[in-house]
Amino acid sequence: MPDNPDTGHKRRWTRWLIGLVLIAAVAAVVVYEWPGGNSSHTAQRGRGRFAGATGPVPVLAMAAKKADVPVYLETVGTTRALKTVTVQPQVDGKLLSINFNEGQDVAKGDVLAEIDPTTYQAALDQAIAKKAQDEAQLANARLDLDRYEKLASTNSINRQQADTQRALVAQLEAQVKSDQAAIENARAILGYTKITAPIDGRTGIRMVDVGNVVRAANSTGLVVLTQLKPINVMFNLPQQTIPQINAAFAKGPLTVEALQSDTGALIDKGTLQVVDNQIDQSTGTVKLKAEFPNASQQLWPGQFVDVRLTVDTLQQVVVVPTGAVQRSSAGTFVYVVNAENKVQQRPVTLTMQDENQSVIARGVEPDERVVTTGFAQLADGKEVKISDPDAQPQPGATPPATSRRNGQPRRERQRSDTSQSAPSPITPARAASQ
Repeated sequence: MPDNPDTGHKRRWTRWLIGLVLIAAVAAVVVYEWPGGNSSHTAQRGRGRFAGATGPVPVLAMAAKKADVPVYLETVGTTRALKTVTVQPQVDGKLLSINFNEGQDVAKGDVLAEIDPTTYQAALDQAIAKKAQDEAQLANARLDLDRYEKLASTNSINRQQADTQRALVAQLEAQVKSDQAAIENARAILGYTKITAPIDGRTGIRMVDVGNVVRAANSTGLVVLTQLKPINVMFNLPQQTIPQINAAFAKGPLTVEALQSDTGALIDKGTLQVVDNQIDQSTGTVKLKAEFPNASQQLWPGQFVDVRLTVDTLQQVVVVPTGAVQRSSAGTFVYVVNAENKVQQRPVTLTMQDENQSVIARGVEPDERVVTTGFAQLADGKEVKISDPDAQPQPGATPPATSRRNGQPRRERQRSDTSQSAPSPITPARAASQ
């Protein structure tokens, strides 16, 4: 069927109308974006993130200083009691009493428990009576010997009778000595009915109650005593650190610090006692033992702690905050602020570094100011404005994030500053512990 002329006419008008709308839209966009066409929009578009790049860049800076810096070897250690004793009965019998409380501190020699001594007291009395009997026989034999010797001297009796009596006296003297040994043995066994503490320490949970019959052959024991003051910490370090440790140990005692694993707070300070005489071939590490006074009893057997062994002290070296050290493909560098408040990108050589400070071998002199925060807009020769780190934040501003280290708040570096630097390298001390 042929098309209706009215319908074709309407389609042509629709296409023309759509075309005019598109042309008008394009023209409006061109006029709006043309320079000078909308001054307010152009001005607003000129204000961006780096619109103020021509002015001084706000930064934080700190002066490099000289300080004595200790060199640490860090690892994780396990706390162990200096002495651990399982208190066991040495004789069999009924347990009459327990004279300690669980968790009580006891001294060496304190009576912890008592076993029924009746049978052992009877054995001692029997041994004493046997000695008295033999002593009486010995006294009579000695009198007879004296008589026989007088008669033998006058040839009134046969000499053989005197010799026989002399042998009987010697035999009875030996019997008396045996009786004395039996008495001492019985007295010792009787003493075992009073169970005493073999060391100074703290009692654990008791393993038997009053009224039970205990036996010397039972390996369970009555209670476990542990000596907490002083206390040991065992830890391992890589075999590569042995020359450094031995060289420092030969000069004198080495300080060891025990730290909380979660907060880094100092628990106690001790001294290194021994370096094991062999390396564990399965791990490539050597075992070390340190002793701590543990006066406050903050160290507990079986506890895991961070261990920090001081092996050296760098005397009067140049130190800057670790946040000032930046990295690029050319190496490490810092931004030094001169007297005209302009920064100079200066390469540096690091001796060691931790999360708080870095030791500079070359590149920075004492009292020179280095930028610690605000690296995003910095470049060599850029003018900066050093802000006061203690200034109060503006209303509505977000306060800087803080974390805790050694129990004290520490200001974190701005995350935006890390866009130009790689993560901090591990210090020689930390590398040694891994």
